[in-house]
Amino acid sequence: MHLIIVESPTKAKTISRFVGDDFIVESSQGHVRDLPRGKMGIDIEYDFQPQYVIPTKKRKLVNQLKKKAATADLIYYASDEDREGEAIAWHLQYLLGDEKNPERNKRIAFHEITEEAVSEALKNPRAIDLNLVNAQQTRRTLDRLVGYELSPLLWQKIAKGLSAGRVQSPALRLIVEREEEINKFKPEEYWTLSAELKKSNDKFEAKLIRINDKALDKLAIKSKTGADDILKNLENADYVVTSVEQKESKKSSSAPLTTSSLQQESYKKLGFSSKKTMMVAQQLYEGLELGAKEAVGLITYMRTDSLNLSEKFLKEAEEFITQNYTKNYLDIKRFKTKSKVAQEAHEAIRPTSCYREPEKIKEYLTPDQFKLYDLIWRRTLASQMSTTIFINTAADIKAKEYIFRANGLRIKFDGWMKIFPEKQNETLLPDLKINDKINLIKLIPAQHFTEPPARFNDASLVKALEALGIGRPSTYAPIIATLQARNYIYREQRALKPTEIGLMVNKLLVEHFSDIVDYQFTARLEDDLDEIANGQMEWLPMIKEFYDKFKKNLMVKEKEITKTFNDEKTDEVCPKCGKPLVIKMSRYGKFLACTGFPECRHTKSISNHIDSSGPLGKCPKCKEGQILPRRTKKGRVFYGCNRWPDCDYATWTRPNGTEDD
Repeated sequence: MHLIIVESPTKAKTISRFVGDDFIVESSQGHVRDLPRGKMGIDIEYDFQPQYVIPTKKRKLVNQLKKKAATADLIYYASDEDREGEAIAWHLQYLLGDEKNPERNKRIAFHEITEEAVSEALKNPRAIDLNLVNAQQTRRTLDRLVGYELSPLLWQKIAKGLSAGRVQSPALRLIVEREEEINKFKPEEYWTLSAELKKSNDKFEAKLIRINDKALDKLAIKSKTGADDILKNLENADYVVTSVEQKESKKSSSAPLTTSSLQQESYKKLGFSSKKTMMVAQQLYEGLELGAKEAVGLITYMRTDSLNLSEKFLKEAEEFITQNYTKNYLDIKRFKTKSKVAQEAHEAIRPTSCYREPEKIKEYLTPDQFKLYDLIWRRTLASQMSTTIFINTAADIKAKEYIFRANGLRIKFDGWMKIFPEKQNETLLPDLKINDKINLIKLIPAQHFTEPPARFNDASLVKALEALGIGRPSTYAPIIATLQARNYIYREQRALKPTEIGLMVNKLLVEHFSDIVDYQFTARLEDDLDEIANGQMEWLPMIKEFYDKFKKNLMVKEKEITKTFNDEKTDEVCPKCGKPLVIKMSRYGKFLACTGFPECRHTKSISNHIDSSGPLGKCPKCKEGQILPRRTKKGRVFYGCNRWPDCDYATWTRPNGTEDD
């Protein structure tokens, strides 16, 4: 009997359909050993050795796996082929492996859960990659050192229960700095001018682009007075076509999806958060039952920064596109990954088969699974299809010293957009020729104001983190989820905004622990971890160098930093004991508390509403109060009456009809 151990029960169930009766497939349900809860678990004096324990909730499972391993001829550790998966395999081998007979231990890995991939992996087992294990342990050790040594300082100087994360802190800084940019921003007024025109019965629009042969920049017309002057000058003007230019343009398809681009595309096109995207992708990867006869993983491994597609898949894509769209649509491409550290042995995220078309298997998928699978399937196939060709027309129309431009767009050949449509509306112009006189219907002045930079959302934050080299495919979604769980950020209409406590934590870290929130420093640490994973760097000197500097600074700052927030007196008295109430700070923000604590434990929340947003209308229930955006302890925004607790009206839906994620 052979034993295969994977991480998840779903994956175990799928793989058990592929292998014969000689195999038993079990799940470790993630890690079976970890650092202890409640203490650091790193022996700093003894070369930073981790002190692993079996979590209480895993002891029964580990004993069951030990019994099955004891009777197995061979044990295959089949966790995911990344650092985390390699560490899981290493821990399992430590607990279950037979040191006297190491040949019983086999490490296998695959990027897709299909019968062919699993069968191929079983034929080609390997040893556990200790470099990957060391990289995972180093990351875990660094995170523990920062978390357990720096967090108590935050408790002393700000509020109890706060945490500092090595990778989350720079991400928080990005969000805070963007908020500061928005607060400092001063809008500038500017105006644009369009002309609604007509030739025969064909209407079209042109925009003012030049005055006296000088191009207009965005802010050229600064006021209504300036716009009105132009309107006055254009009275009784003749509109004549002075040039018509037509040219062909091409747009190539996008590359296949990586973890980062999947999260960005999923957010933009489906509105999924990074966390939701990865959760649904995990389900598609681990395998779903497609009727009574087939269970299979629908996509390849979803934590990757590689753009590589296997030659087998490219051949299948060539056949599928030719059969379904003709050879005119075929353009097989091999994309090169820009990332220096991407593992080209891995693949981009793709469907395991082109022939599992989304509509054909829709009945077996949940709505979310279908949406994400459809996105991955179309994006991957589109990457191997021909360029889309457009015909662009630009016509200049002169009225006195003013030049208006009309732009037309026509799709000549749809190419990859045949399978992956984008919002590209065709704009057809009438047949315009030089010296044609055009009839003016009306001039349209429009007032605008320059806008501040947009707040980060899941997609833009992941893009920024990737560009800065902060985090890796497996960490993007957890970074956002952790910041939200710690109440450092919250969502408002999908924008990520810092909370009051998040602003305070960031300020302390930026002023006193610049390395922890420095983008380049964090990126260099990520590069060091990659070098450890590749066997090009030793892990111990790297940790020692980091910790020595970090610890020295921490000891200085413990004495230097004064308490950021002290209790504030109020005029209110406790309704229970009559003693004064003071404003205190917790990880969830400010709250009122009785000065008679601990004898009197009365508290009252005062900061779960979002002050900057203001009232959003009258309460539909009591007709007296105002609706304010508020947030739960977990950071999710809801809308409630400001007369609470007298009025208990609350809803997840914003008064304008949208719902915050």
